[in-house]
Amino acid sequence: MTDFDEDAAWQSFHRRDRAADGRFVVAVKTTGIYCRPSCAARRPRRENVCFHPSGEAARAAGYRPCLRCLPDAVTRDRQAVAAAIAILEAAEDAPPLTTLATQVGYAPHHFHRLFKRATGVSPAAYARALRGARAAEALASADSVTRALYEAGYAGPSRFYADSEQRLGMAPGQWRRGGDGVTVEWAILPSPLGALLIAATPRGLARIAFESDTERLGDLFPRAELKPAGPATLDRMTRLIAATATPDPQLAEPTRHTAFVEAVLRAWVSGG
Repeated sequence: MTDFDEDAAWQSFHRRDRAADGRFVVAVKTTGIYCRPSCAARRPRRENVCFHPSGEAARAAGYRPCLRCLPDAVTRDRQAVAAAIAILEAAEDAPPLTTLATQVGYAPHHFHRLFKRATGVSPAAYARALRGARAAEALASADSVTRALYEAGYAGPSRFYADSEQRLGMAPGQWRRGGDGVTVEWAILPSPLGALLIAATPRGLARIAFESDTERLGDLFPRAELKPAGPATLDRMTRLIAATATPDPQLAEPTRHTAFVEAVLRAWVSGG
């Protein structure tokens, strides 16, 4: 393979790195089988392994696909996840799992596992993240909370107000008034996807976004008390970022950001 680091490939294979799936396949000389890097099968000796850029190349070299990890399905799986994300992003009302899975050609339970493995969150959680982002944007521009909740795609106020505890960190009215009377602790921390700003209140997260400064935070909450996170809050934020799985690197960057942010938010809400 040209310009290919076989030592790095071996390390990915040795640790069963799912992020390497689809980037190359691993062929085992003693069995005549090729696998995806994350295959759960027992690891062969290094001298019995070679690497190929694709299943097609491995088959041309005389190898056959592993029936356990199905390496040739990786591309199809990724395409299905990307197609489902496009459906969710275009939909005003997110389709149920059964409908979504059928649209991309998979059984519901299998696709749920596939989607979560690729993104770190379920399809429903990803859809909630999209709706939550729309709600925050609508609150910043709509002339009333009621108008904002319908513009964001909520069917009624009850779900919107329940979500506001988690996704706004304050009452919607306070959000529209620039965080009036709210104390917000913030930190900008490193993550696998870049600098991540997390702003927390006693009621939830007021903002979590890939930002390297607090300019937008100040614009959103000019009436709030903004202060750097104290030791306990900072430690909690750091631990949650470290514990959050990194989405598939071959997904689009906005998708990876949305999924990572939602996973951190869900962990915060659950008391992580």
